[in-house]
Amino acid sequence: MIDYQIQLIRFPNNKVHETVVSNEDGSYTIFIESSLSREAQKKAFIHAMRHILGNDFTKEDIDKIELDAHSA
Repeated sequence: MIDYQIQLIRFPNNKVHETVVSNEDGSYTIFIESSLSREAQKKAFIHAMRHILGNDFTKEDIDKIELDAHSA
């Protein structure tokens, strides 16, 4: 089971829809742009979960990580 929490926040720019932080206790915090529509927030959540499920926090090639996350 994956332990995570979601925080709706305002990012300082309009380009970031979500970001994920790997916490020291093994859980994750998913930050999602609060100004997005509910549907866009759901898509951002799914995108973030792909990163978590893909174990992307142990990979180094960000371009490949994003390509894999967007092609799933």
